[in-house]
Amino acid sequence: MRGREHTAADSSPRSAGRGYAFPTGPRLFKRRLFSHWREQSAIIRTAADWTVLLYIVIPGGLLGGRFYYGFWSGAVPAWTTVLPFITLLLLLAVLLLTGGMVLLLQEGDLLFLRQRQNWIRSILLRGMIYSMTVTALKIAAVYAVLLPFIIRGYGISPAAAGALLLLTITAGWSIKLLGHIVRVQRQGFRRWLRLLPAVTVPAGLYVWLALLWQNSPWLLLASAAIYAAVTIWALRYRLSLQGTFLSDVREDYKQRMQIAGLLLRGVLDKPRPTRYKPWIFRRSQPLLSSRQPESRFTAAGIKALVRNPAHLKLYLSFTGVSMSALLIAPAFLKWFLFIVLALLMCYWLSSFWLLFAGDDYIGILPFTKAQKAAAGSKAMLILAIPYTVLCSAVVCIPLYGWWGLLLFAPLGFGIGTFIARIYSTIRLTEH
Repeated sequence: MRGREHTAADSSPRSAGRGYAFPTGPRLFKRRLFSHWREQSAIIRTAADWTVLLYIVIPGGLLGGRFYYGFWSGAVPAWTTVLPFITLLLLLAVLLLTGGMVLLLQEGDLLFLRQRQNWIRSILLRGMIYSMTVTALKIAAVYAVLLPFIIRGYGISPAAAGALLLLTITAGWSIKLLGHIVRVQRQGFRRWLRLLPAVTVPAGLYVWLALLWQNSPWLLLASAAIYAAVTIWALRYRLSLQGTFLSDVREDYKQRMQIAGLLLRGVLDKPRPTRYKPWIFRRSQPLLSSRQPESRFTAAGIKALVRNPAHLKLYLSFTGVSMSALLIAPAFLKWFLFIVLALLMCYWLSSFWLLFAGDDYIGILPFTKAQKAAAGSKAMLILAIPYTVLCSAVVCIPLYGWWGLLLFAPLGFGIGTFIARIYSTIRLTEH
Protein backbone atom coordinates (compact mmCIF):
# COMPACT_ATOMS: atom_id res chain seq x y z
CA MET A 1 0.00 0.00 0.00
CA ARG A 2 2.73 2.40 0.86
CA GLY A 3 4.47 1.65 -2.43
CA ARG A 4 1.29 2.38 -4.38
CA GLU A 5 0.73 5.63 -2.48
CA HIS A 6 4.33 6.61 -3.09
CA THR A 7 3.96 5.90 -6.83
CA ALA A 8 0.73 7.89 -7.04
CA ALA A 9 2.34 10.80 -5.24
CA ASP A 10 5.26 10.80 -7.62
CA SER A 11 2.94 10.91 -10.63
CA SER A 12 0.82 13.78 -9.30
CA PRO A 13 0.88 17.09 -11.19
CA ARG A 14 2.74 18.81 -8.39
CA SER A 15 5.56 16.31 -8.32
CA ALA A 16 5.66 16.10 -12.10
CA GLY A 17 7.13 19.58 -12.23
CA ARG A 18 10.23 18.37 -10.41
CA GLY A 19 11.52 16.88 -13.65
CA TYR A 20 11.85 20.35 -15.19
CA ALA A 21 14.67 22.81 -14.60
CA PHE A 22 11.94 25.41 -13.94
CA PRO A 23 9.04 23.77 -12.10
CA THR A 24 6.45 26.48 -12.79
CA GLY A 25 5.31 28.46 -15.80
CA PRO A 26 6.09 31.89 -14.28
CA ARG A 27 9.67 30.84 -13.50
CA LEU A 28 10.12 29.54 -17.04
CA PHE A 29 8.80 32.83 -18.43
CA LYS A 30 11.18 34.78 -16.20
CA ARG A 31 14.10 32.74 -17.47
CA ARG A 32 13.10 33.33 -21.10
CA LEU A 33 12.57 37.03 -20.49
CA PHE A 34 16.11 37.43 -19.16
CA SER A 35 17.40 35.41 -22.09
CA HIS A 36 15.45 37.68 -24.48
CA TRP A 37 17.04 40.77 -22.94
CA ARG A 38 20.53 39.29 -23.23
CA GLU A 39 19.83 38.34 -26.84
CA GLN A 40 18.70 41.86 -27.77
CA SER A 41 21.63 43.49 -25.98
CA ALA A 42 24.06 41.14 -27.75
CA ILE A 43 22.55 42.08 -31.11
CA ILE A 44 22.94 45.78 -30.33
CA ARG A 45 26.53 45.31 -29.14
CA THR A 46 27.48 43.76 -32.47
CA ALA A 47 26.66 47.05 -34.22
CA ALA A 48 27.46 49.64 -31.53
CA ASP A 49 30.45 49.99 -29.27
CA TRP A 50 29.28 51.19 -25.87
CA THR A 51 32.42 53.24 -25.25
CA VAL A 52 31.88 55.10 -28.51
CA LEU A 53 28.14 55.28 -27.97
CA LEU A 54 28.62 57.07 -24.66
CA TYR A 55 30.34 59.92 -26.46
CA ILE A 56 27.16 60.32 -28.51
CA VAL A 57 24.50 59.56 -25.90
CA ILE A 58 25.82 61.79 -23.11
CA PRO A 59 26.32 64.96 -25.19
CA GLY A 60 23.12 64.26 -27.08
CA GLY A 61 21.20 63.78 -23.84
CA LEU A 62 22.55 66.99 -22.36
CA LEU A 63 21.81 68.96 -25.51
CA GLY A 64 18.36 67.43 -25.85
CA GLY A 65 17.60 68.15 -22.20
CA ARG A 66 18.58 71.79 -22.69
CA PHE A 67 16.26 72.12 -25.68
CA TYR A 68 13.47 70.32 -23.82
CA TYR A 69 13.77 72.72 -20.88
CA GLY A 70 13.68 75.61 -23.32
CA PHE A 71 10.43 74.32 -24.82
CA TRP A 72 8.84 74.48 -21.36
CA SER A 73 10.27 77.79 -20.22
CA GLY A 74 11.05 79.71 -23.40
CA ALA A 75 9.17 80.61 -26.53
CA VAL A 76 7.05 78.02 -28.26
CA PRO A 77 8.36 76.97 -31.72
CA ALA A 78 6.68 78.74 -34.59
CA TRP A 79 5.67 75.52 -36.34
CA THR A 80 3.01 74.86 -33.69
CA THR A 81 1.06 77.81 -35.09
CA VAL A 82 1.29 76.44 -38.64
CA LEU A 83 0.74 72.71 -38.21
CA PRO A 84 -2.71 71.67 -36.97
CA PHE A 85 -3.15 69.54 -33.85
CA ILE A 86 -4.15 66.55 -35.98
CA THR A 87 -0.54 66.32 -37.19
CA LEU A 88 0.64 65.21 -33.74
CA LEU A 89 -2.31 62.83 -33.46
CA LEU A 90 -1.42 61.23 -36.79
CA LEU A 91 2.18 60.89 -35.60
CA LEU A 92 0.97 59.10 -32.47
CA ALA A 93 -1.35 56.91 -34.58
CA VAL A 94 1.60 55.80 -36.71
CA LEU A 95 3.42 54.93 -33.48
CA LEU A 96 0.44 52.82 -32.38
CA LEU A 97 0.54 50.85 -35.63
CA THR A 98 4.19 49.81 -35.18
CA GLY A 99 5.45 46.85 -33.21
CA GLY A 100 3.78 43.65 -32.09
CA MET A 101 3.54 41.04 -29.38
CA VAL A 102 6.54 39.20 -27.91
CA LEU A 103 5.17 35.94 -26.48
CA LEU A 104 8.50 34.17 -25.75
CA LEU A 105 7.25 30.85 -27.06
CA GLN A 106 9.67 28.35 -28.61
CA GLU A 107 9.30 25.54 -31.10
CA GLY A 108 10.19 22.93 -28.49
CA ASP A 109 7.18 23.85 -26.38
CA LEU A 110 4.98 21.91 -28.78
CA LEU A 111 6.80 18.75 -27.73
CA PHE A 112 7.91 19.28 -24.13
CA LEU A 113 4.97 21.36 -22.84
CA ARG A 114 2.22 19.58 -24.76
CA GLN A 115 0.77 18.11 -21.56
CA ARG A 116 1.05 21.42 -19.70
CA GLN A 117 -1.33 23.75 -21.44
CA ASN A 118 -1.56 25.87 -18.30
CA TRP A 119 2.16 26.61 -18.64
CA ILE A 120 1.67 27.75 -22.24
CA ARG A 121 -1.29 29.91 -21.21
CA SER A 122 0.82 31.37 -18.40
CA ILE A 123 3.65 32.21 -20.80
CA LEU A 124 1.19 33.68 -23.30
CA LEU A 125 -0.48 35.88 -20.69
CA ARG A 126 2.78 37.14 -19.25
CA GLY A 127 4.21 37.70 -22.72
CA MET A 128 1.24 39.84 -23.69
CA ILE A 129 1.43 41.79 -20.43
CA TYR A 130 5.14 42.34 -21.00
CA SER A 131 4.51 43.53 -24.57
CA MET A 132 1.77 45.87 -23.38
CA THR A 133 4.11 47.27 -20.72
CA VAL A 134 6.78 47.94 -23.34
CA THR A 135 4.14 49.56 -25.56
CA ALA A 136 3.03 51.83 -22.72
CA LEU A 137 6.61 52.86 -21.95
CA LYS A 138 7.33 53.57 -25.62
CA ILE A 139 4.18 55.66 -25.99
CA ALA A 140 4.87 57.50 -22.74
CA ALA A 141 8.42 58.35 -23.86
CA VAL A 142 7.28 59.78 -27.19
CA TYR A 143 4.37 61.55 -25.53
CA ALA A 144 6.72 63.15 -22.99
CA VAL A 145 8.75 64.61 -25.85
CA LEU A 146 5.61 66.02 -27.48
CA LEU A 147 4.06 67.21 -24.21
CA PRO A 148 5.45 70.79 -24.28
CA PHE A 149 4.00 71.33 -27.73
CA ILE A 150 0.66 69.76 -26.75
CA ILE A 151 0.20 71.94 -23.66
CA ARG A 152 1.95 75.19 -24.56
CA GLY A 153 1.69 75.13 -28.35
CA TYR A 154 -1.88 73.92 -28.83
CA GLY A 155 -3.36 75.06 -25.52
CA ILE A 156 -4.41 71.63 -24.21
CA SER A 157 -5.03 71.63 -20.46
CA PRO A 158 -2.84 69.37 -18.26
CA ALA A 159 -5.86 67.28 -17.28
CA ALA A 160 -6.83 66.77 -20.92
CA ALA A 161 -3.21 65.97 -21.78
CA GLY A 162 -3.10 63.27 -19.08
CA ALA A 163 -6.42 61.83 -20.29
CA LEU A 164 -5.09 61.86 -23.86
CA LEU A 165 -2.04 59.89 -22.71
CA LEU A 166 -4.29 57.20 -21.17
CA LEU A 167 -6.37 57.11 -24.35
CA THR A 168 -3.21 56.72 -26.46
CA ILE A 169 -1.89 53.87 -24.31
CA THR A 170 -5.16 51.93 -24.22
CA ALA A 171 -5.65 52.46 -27.95
CA GLY A 172 -2.13 51.14 -28.57
CA TRP A 173 -2.90 48.04 -26.48
CA SER A 174 -6.11 47.24 -28.33
CA ILE A 175 -4.59 47.87 -31.79
CA LYS A 176 -1.64 45.58 -31.13
CA LEU A 177 -3.79 42.82 -29.69
CA LEU A 178 -6.34 42.95 -32.51
CA GLY A 179 -3.58 42.94 -35.11
CA HIS A 180 -1.84 40.05 -33.37
CA ILE A 181 -5.04 37.99 -33.30
CA VAL A 182 -5.46 38.39 -37.05
CA ARG A 183 -1.80 37.58 -37.76
CA VAL A 184 -1.85 34.26 -35.91
CA GLN A 185 -5.19 33.16 -37.40
CA ARG A 186 -4.89 34.10 -41.07
CA GLN A 187 -2.34 33.73 -43.81
CA GLY A 188 -1.79 35.21 -47.25
CA PHE A 189 -4.25 37.62 -48.83
CA ARG A 190 -6.97 36.91 -46.27
CA ARG A 191 -4.69 38.17 -43.53
CA TRP A 192 -4.40 41.60 -45.17
CA LEU A 193 -8.14 41.77 -45.81
CA ARG A 194 -8.76 41.38 -42.09
CA LEU A 195 -5.64 43.08 -40.76
CA LEU A 196 -6.19 46.44 -42.44
CA PRO A 197 -9.61 47.13 -40.89
CA ALA A 198 -8.57 45.52 -37.58
CA VAL A 199 -5.80 48.11 -37.01
CA THR A 200 -6.78 51.11 -39.13
CA VAL A 201 -10.34 51.46 -37.79
CA PRO A 202 -9.27 51.70 -34.11
CA ALA A 203 -6.38 54.01 -35.07
CA GLY A 204 -8.64 56.28 -37.10
CA LEU A 205 -11.23 56.29 -34.31
CA TYR A 206 -8.49 57.26 -31.86
CA VAL A 207 -7.51 60.27 -33.98
CA TRP A 208 -11.14 61.33 -34.39
CA LEU A 209 -11.97 61.06 -30.67
CA ALA A 210 -8.77 62.82 -29.60
CA LEU A 211 -9.41 65.65 -32.03
CA LEU A 212 -13.11 65.95 -31.15
CA TRP A 213 -12.67 65.94 -27.38
CA GLN A 214 -9.20 67.44 -27.05
CA ASN A 215 -10.30 69.75 -24.21
CA SER A 216 -12.74 67.34 -22.52
CA PRO A 217 -10.79 65.17 -20.04
CA TRP A 218 -13.78 63.13 -18.87
CA LEU A 219 -14.84 62.22 -22.40
CA LEU A 220 -11.25 61.23 -23.21
CA LEU A 221 -11.18 59.06 -20.09
CA ALA A 222 -14.47 57.44 -21.11
CA SER A 223 -12.99 56.68 -24.53
CA ALA A 224 -9.91 55.23 -22.83
CA ALA A 225 -12.18 53.00 -20.73
CA ILE A 226 -13.80 51.67 -23.91
CA TYR A 227 -10.40 50.88 -25.40
CA ALA A 228 -9.41 49.21 -22.11
CA ALA A 229 -12.54 47.05 -22.31
CA VAL A 230 -11.63 46.07 -25.87
CA THR A 231 -8.14 45.20 -24.63
CA ILE A 232 -9.49 42.93 -21.88
CA TRP A 233 -11.81 41.20 -24.36
CA ALA A 234 -8.93 40.72 -26.81
CA LEU A 235 -6.75 39.24 -24.05
CA ARG A 236 -9.44 36.74 -23.07
CA TYR A 237 -10.15 35.86 -26.69
CA ARG A 238 -6.43 35.43 -27.43
CA LEU A 239 -6.00 33.01 -24.53
CA SER A 240 -8.96 30.96 -25.75
CA LEU A 241 -7.57 30.44 -29.25
CA GLN A 242 -6.67 26.88 -30.20
CA GLY A 243 -4.41 25.52 -32.93
CA THR A 244 -2.30 28.68 -33.42
CA PHE A 245 0.93 27.50 -31.80
CA LEU A 246 3.06 27.47 -34.95
CA SER A 247 1.75 30.89 -35.95
CA ASP A 248 2.48 32.15 -32.44
CA VAL A 249 6.09 30.97 -32.67
CA ARG A 250 6.52 32.50 -36.13
CA GLU A 251 5.12 35.90 -35.14
CA ASP A 252 7.13 35.87 -31.92
CA TYR A 253 10.32 35.16 -33.85
CA LYS A 254 9.58 38.06 -36.23
CA GLN A 255 9.18 40.47 -33.32
CA ARG A 256 12.32 39.27 -31.55
CA MET A 257 14.35 39.62 -34.74
CA GLN A 258 13.23 43.16 -35.57
CA ILE A 259 16.39 44.81 -34.24
CA ALA A 260 18.59 42.32 -36.08
CA GLY A 261 16.57 42.92 -39.24
CA LEU A 262 17.08 46.67 -38.99
CA LEU A 263 20.82 46.28 -38.50
CA LEU A 264 21.18 43.80 -41.39
CA ARG A 265 18.78 45.50 -43.81
CA GLY A 266 21.59 47.11 -45.78
CA VAL A 267 23.83 44.04 -45.64
CA LEU A 268 21.66 41.04 -46.54
CA ASP A 269 18.89 40.71 -49.09
CA LYS A 270 15.42 39.89 -47.85
CA PRO A 271 14.67 36.19 -48.48
CA ARG A 272 12.12 35.62 -51.19
CA PRO A 273 8.90 33.87 -50.09
CA THR A 274 8.19 30.43 -51.50
CA ARG A 275 5.56 30.60 -54.23
CA TYR A 276 3.93 27.69 -55.99
CA LYS A 277 2.71 29.90 -58.86
CA PRO A 278 4.29 33.11 -60.14
CA TRP A 279 2.31 36.34 -60.14
CA ILE A 280 3.17 37.13 -63.77
CA PHE A 281 2.68 34.60 -66.61
CA ARG A 282 0.92 32.20 -64.24
CA ARG A 283 -0.03 29.77 -67.00
CA SER A 284 3.42 29.84 -68.66
CA GLN A 285 1.80 30.80 -71.95
CA PRO A 286 4.16 31.28 -74.91
CA LEU A 287 5.30 34.87 -75.37
CA LEU A 288 6.44 34.59 -78.96
CA SER A 289 4.57 33.07 -81.88
CA SER A 290 7.67 31.36 -83.26
CA ARG A 291 8.27 27.76 -82.22
CA GLN A 292 12.00 27.88 -82.89
CA PRO A 293 14.32 26.91 -79.99
CA GLU A 294 15.87 30.38 -79.97
CA SER A 295 12.43 31.96 -79.47
CA ARG A 296 11.63 29.65 -76.56
CA PHE A 297 14.99 30.47 -75.02
CA THR A 298 14.24 34.18 -75.47
CA ALA A 299 10.86 33.83 -73.77
CA ALA A 300 12.44 31.96 -70.87
CA GLY A 301 14.95 34.77 -70.31
CA ILE A 302 12.24 37.45 -70.38
CA LYS A 303 10.13 35.51 -67.89
CA ALA A 304 13.16 35.00 -65.65
CA LEU A 305 13.68 38.76 -65.43
CA VAL A 306 10.03 39.71 -65.00
CA ARG A 307 9.29 37.02 -62.41
CA ASN A 308 12.28 37.95 -60.26
CA PRO A 309 11.14 40.74 -57.89
CA ALA A 310 14.65 42.16 -57.49
CA HIS A 311 15.30 42.38 -61.25
CA LEU A 312 11.84 43.73 -62.03
CA LYS A 313 12.12 46.32 -59.26
CA LEU A 314 15.50 47.45 -60.59
CA TYR A 315 14.13 47.69 -64.14
CA LEU A 316 11.13 49.75 -63.07
CA SER A 317 13.16 51.90 -60.67
CA PHE A 318 15.76 52.74 -63.32
CA THR A 319 12.98 53.55 -65.77
CA GLY A 320 11.29 55.89 -63.31
CA VAL A 321 14.54 57.63 -62.35
CA SER A 322 15.52 58.01 -66.01
CA MET A 323 12.18 59.57 -66.92
CA SER A 324 12.42 61.98 -63.99
CA ALA A 325 15.97 62.96 -64.93
CA LEU A 326 15.02 63.51 -68.57
CA LEU A 327 12.00 65.57 -67.56
CA ILE A 328 13.98 68.04 -65.44
CA ALA A 329 17.10 68.14 -67.64
CA PRO A 330 17.71 71.24 -69.82
CA ALA A 331 16.55 71.00 -73.41
CA PHE A 332 20.05 70.89 -74.90
CA LEU A 333 21.00 67.91 -72.67
CA LYS A 334 17.89 65.77 -73.06
CA TRP A 335 18.96 63.76 -76.13
CA PHE A 336 22.52 63.27 -74.90
CA LEU A 337 21.28 62.11 -71.49
CA PHE A 338 18.75 59.85 -73.17
CA ILE A 339 21.48 58.09 -75.18
CA VAL A 340 23.68 57.65 -72.10
CA LEU A 341 20.84 56.19 -70.02
CA ALA A 342 19.80 53.86 -72.84
CA LEU A 343 23.40 52.61 -73.06
CA LEU A 344 23.37 51.90 -69.32
CA MET A 345 20.08 50.04 -69.50
CA CYS A 346 21.21 47.88 -72.41
CA TYR A 347 24.48 47.16 -70.64
CA TRP A 348 22.59 45.89 -67.60
CA LEU A 349 20.25 43.82 -69.79
CA SER A 350 23.19 42.25 -71.56
CA SER A 351 24.83 41.45 -68.21
CA PHE A 352 21.61 39.84 -67.01
CA TRP A 353 21.43 37.68 -70.12
CA LEU A 354 25.03 36.54 -69.74
CA LEU A 355 24.31 35.44 -66.17
CA PHE A 356 21.10 33.73 -67.22
CA ALA A 357 22.63 31.93 -70.19
CA GLY A 358 25.69 30.92 -68.17
CA ASP A 359 23.69 29.25 -65.41
CA ASP A 360 24.46 25.58 -64.76
CA TYR A 361 20.85 24.61 -65.38
CA ILE A 362 20.87 26.31 -68.78
CA GLY A 363 24.10 24.48 -69.60
CA ILE A 364 22.19 21.21 -69.58
CA LEU A 365 20.14 22.34 -72.58
CA PRO A 366 21.68 21.64 -76.03
CA PHE A 367 21.99 25.26 -77.20
CA THR A 368 24.93 26.30 -79.31
CA LYS A 369 26.83 29.53 -78.86
CA ALA A 370 25.15 31.05 -81.92
CA GLN A 371 21.68 30.11 -80.65
CA LYS A 372 22.37 31.67 -77.26
CA ALA A 373 23.60 34.87 -78.90
CA ALA A 374 20.54 35.05 -81.16
CA ALA A 375 18.17 34.44 -78.27
CA GLY A 376 19.96 37.01 -76.10
CA SER A 377 19.83 39.64 -78.86
CA LYS A 378 16.10 39.16 -79.25
CA ALA A 379 15.44 39.18 -75.49
CA MET A 380 17.51 42.32 -74.95
CA LEU A 381 15.71 44.07 -77.81
CA ILE A 382 12.27 43.19 -76.43
CA LEU A 383 13.22 44.35 -72.91
CA ALA A 384 14.92 47.55 -74.07
CA ILE A 385 12.14 48.81 -76.36
CA PRO A 386 9.61 49.71 -73.59
CA TYR A 387 12.29 51.65 -71.74
CA THR A 388 13.49 53.63 -74.76
CA VAL A 389 9.93 54.37 -75.95
CA LEU A 390 8.91 55.78 -72.56
CA CYS A 391 12.08 57.85 -72.26
CA SER A 392 11.61 59.06 -75.84
CA ALA A 393 8.11 60.25 -74.94
CA VAL A 394 9.50 62.24 -72.00
CA VAL A 395 12.01 63.89 -74.35
CA CYS A 396 9.88 64.46 -77.46
CA ILE A 397 6.58 65.67 -76.03
CA PRO A 398 8.01 68.60 -73.98
CA LEU A 399 10.36 69.60 -76.82
CA TYR A 400 8.14 69.22 -79.91
CA GLY A 401 4.59 69.37 -78.55
CA TRP A 402 2.04 67.73 -80.87
CA TRP A 403 4.79 66.57 -83.23
CA GLY A 404 6.34 64.78 -80.28
CA LEU A 405 3.23 62.58 -79.97
CA LEU A 406 3.93 61.33 -83.48
CA LEU A 407 7.70 61.07 -83.20
CA PHE A 408 8.38 59.51 -79.78
CA ALA A 409 7.33 55.94 -80.66
CA PRO A 410 9.39 55.49 -83.86
CA LEU A 411 12.38 57.37 -82.40
CA GLY A 412 12.31 55.32 -79.20
CA PHE A 413 11.99 52.08 -81.15
CA GLY A 414 14.82 53.01 -83.49
CA ILE A 415 17.21 54.11 -80.73
CA GLY A 416 16.43 51.02 -78.62
CA THR A 417 16.96 48.72 -81.59
CA PHE A 418 20.25 50.37 -82.58
CA ILE A 419 21.77 50.28 -79.08
CA ALA A 420 20.57 46.72 -78.45
CA ARG A 421 22.18 45.58 -81.71
CA ILE A 422 25.47 47.21 -80.71
CA TYR A 423 25.58 45.38 -77.36
CA SER A 424 24.49 42.14 -79.03
CA THR A 425 27.43 42.36 -81.40
CA ILE A 426 29.99 43.44 -78.82
CA ARG A 427 29.05 41.39 -75.75
CA LEU A 428 26.74 38.50 -76.60
CA THR A 429 28.47 37.28 -79.75
CA GLU A 430 31.85 37.14 -77.99
CA HIS A 431 30.45 35.06 -75.12
